[in-house]
Amino acid sequence: MTYWCERAWLDGGAVPRVRVAVADGRIAGVEIGADAAPGDERLRGLVLPGFANAHSHAFHRALRGRTHDGGGTFWTWRERMYAVAARLDPDTYLALARAVYAEMALAGVTCVGEFHYLHHGRGGTPYADPNAMGRALVRAAADAGVRLTLLDTCYLAGGLDAAGHAPLDDVQARFGDGDAAAWAARVDGLGEHDHVRVGAAVHSVRAVPADQLPDVVRAAAGRPLHVHLSEQPRENAACEAFYGCTPTALLAGHGVLGPATTAVHATHLSEADIALLGGSRTSVCACPSTEADLADGIGPFRALRAAGSPLAVGSDQHAAVDLLAEARLVESHERLASGERGRIAPAALVDALTAHHCLGWPDAGRIAPGRRADLVAVALDSPRTAGAAPDQVVMAACAEDVRTVVVDGRVVVRDGQHVLGDVGALLAAAVAPLWEES
Repeated sequence: MTYWCERAWLDGGAVPRVRVAVADGRIAGVEIGADAAPGDERLRGLVLPGFANAHSHAFHRALRGRTHDGGGTFWTWRERMYAVAARLDPDTYLALARAVYAEMALAGVTCVGEFHYLHHGRGGTPYADPNAMGRALVRAAADAGVRLTLLDTCYLAGGLDAAGHAPLDDVQARFGDGDAAAWAARVDGLGEHDHVRVGAAVHSVRAVPADQLPDVVRAAAGRPLHVHLSEQPRENAACEAFYGCTPTALLAGHGVLGPATTAVHATHLSEADIALLGGSRTSVCACPSTEADLADGIGPFRALRAAGSPLAVGSDQHAAVDLLAEARLVESHERLASGERGRIAPAALVDALTAHHCLGWPDAGRIAPGRRADLVAVALDSPRTAGAAPDQVVMAACAEDVRTVVVDGRVVVRDGQHVLGDVGALLAAAVAPLWEES
């Protein structure tokens, strides 16, 4: 297959009239300044590399539009989230995740990093297949036509305060494996496929005691390792009270940080924390729509990038599934916090939007020979993008402007339609049972 792109994003900018040849799911050649040839599939607008959703909790999608009636905080929202988690099983999780991943594909996502901690049955009883919930996610991604990095998450404690770590509560029992060694043994039972990478995650310093961190790091060797970091001031205060240091310093002292690691949120950091993350080349995943929805705060993403941390973006709890908007909000929130415009350039936002490296896919994220054939055609003539300069379209476009999505050479979305059909209907059918009265 050969795609003729009206414009394509090459090496940091929009280039007109580009032909992209694809063979066996890879880009075989890129020809600049080419005319369309008979048999080419024409992609109008601007063709970007596939988007990497670096942080997802698929089951949180069931909470969209359901948690705004009572105010509260992150911590009260979490109780609603736990109630949904308690009702899921492998079959309902498959239906929900399939629809969520299809929604992502419609928005241009070609790879998702699923921060997966919903492991066991009610009360913590393992399923006959202890990885049944993870396998449901693997199948869901395959059905939706996107690649998956399954970030299997170590979650051992129910919280942290000045007295130490609390045991898991009744709902959290589904998340735990007892200790890091048992978690690692279960993860070893997950296989990898061409469209799946198995990574690892530390849920947070609240949920993984420090003496367990080295075992997680050893088990994650050679894999992506992600961690929720300093999403809330209360997390920082608890860590300081019990461990005598910030969460970032605790992770650094136990070997968690480094180029294979991604810190998610990184919202409430000291200057020393920023230096530790940047100096270790730890990536940082911003999830600004979630950070706004949960009243988390605005992270110091420009400072982190300047210190040496590559940026990525994620839709996290899926208050919205729009990676273009997530990238734009990184810059918008910087403007609100600083009173200045142009804090992170559009090309740098595209880099964050396409940061597949933090999910273990270094062969994706660029339109170049040898790379995975992931292409996202964004309309330049919609009511949102008409008149926008192609090099700045990330500051104007949204998910509705994504017209065609190619993943590993396969067309998953064409003319705004997913191969699975009506994604809204799939979502409605998957979400409704989770809110029915018992």
